[in-house]
Amino acid sequence: MKILILALSGIGDALMFTPALKLIRATYPDAQIDALVMFKAVKDMYERNPDINNIHYFEFLNRGFIPSLKFLFGLRKKYDISINVYPSNRKEYNVINFLIGAPKRAGVKYLRMNARELGFLNNISIVEDDSLHNVQTNIKLVEKLLNKKFAEEPDLNFPLTKDDENFAEEFLINTNIKENDLVIGFHPGSATLKNHIKRRWEPEKFIQLGKKLIETKNAKILIFGGPEEEDLKKLIVNSIDSENAKLVDTKNLPQSAAVLKRCDVFVTNDSSMLHIASAMKRKVVAIMGPTNPNYIHPWNTDYKIVSLNLECSPCFIYSPRQLICFRNDVKFKCIKELSVDLVYNSVLDFLK
Repeated sequence: MKILILALSGIGDALMFTPALKLIRATYPDAQIDALVMFKAVKDMYERNPDINNIHYFEFLNRGFIPSLKFLFGLRKKYDISINVYPSNRKEYNVINFLIGAPKRAGVKYLRMNARELGFLNNISIVEDDSLHNVQTNIKLVEKLLNKKFAEEPDLNFPLTKDDENFAEEFLINTNIKENDLVIGFHPGSATLKNHIKRRWEPEKFIQLGKKLIETKNAKILIFGGPEEEDLKKLIVNSIDSENAKLVDTKNLPQSAAVLKRCDVFVTNDSSMLHIASAMKRKVVAIMGPTNPNYIHPWNTDYKIVSLNLECSPCFIYSPRQLICFRNDVKFKCIKELSVDLVYNSVLDFLK
């Protein structure tokens, strides 16, 4: 049995497939289970996952049409099963799944834009359900594929190496974080494609929150984010202007995850770091505006959702469509009017 997991849509989506992946491995312990990824951070994460045998890493976005086609034909007809992780509602992902040429091609049938995005190219599917978490949808897709019901809904799986742990230990020593310190992690970033930058809580509010937590709780604040978020991280640290606020500067995602394990509470936008914090079993305060919390609330860990719960929410859907706000009064009111006190009080609830 040869199975290919297509985890092309991003870090959080790849991580939210790992519970389903564990169930596949338990069902077929001797199968060859490989993954196709196009982001290095996903490669770094999946390389540590014992349920995966091999990783095909190809940067489709940077390589162009002809090289991408040649690469895909190198994989053609080599797998019995291929699976598009949920969510991945783009025609490109469905075409890739089709070109791989596996007899069984699994993917979710989306409630919105499925036909336009060529979802019919997948020959094994379940219908999207807005009431389910992405982890549960992936498990249901695998149940359909394997014709088997699972009672278990496993944790997210992001194993760390000894080197990752050693990096975190050295980082904490160098930033003077001691065993009894209260450590609060922030992730002020998020994806930016398709106008998803509008899902971010304003940097000024993270700054106010950091100052308040330092003043009232003497908290140590760690600011997380990827290389593309370096300026945002520096803005927040410099504006908090305290020895208690530190940048988390790492070489890769697993190092960041290892440092994140030290956080007592993690405050984050709707982003991949939300799911990494869940995998590390942290207490998570998730700031959500246009997203459906059913899809992506922190999985199998303690969490609080901070949301205004407006009548127009959620409006974000899984499709190639740009994120758009249809309100006539305040655009993206769901995030713009979400106050510092709401988030602060959620953090305090955990500290009690």
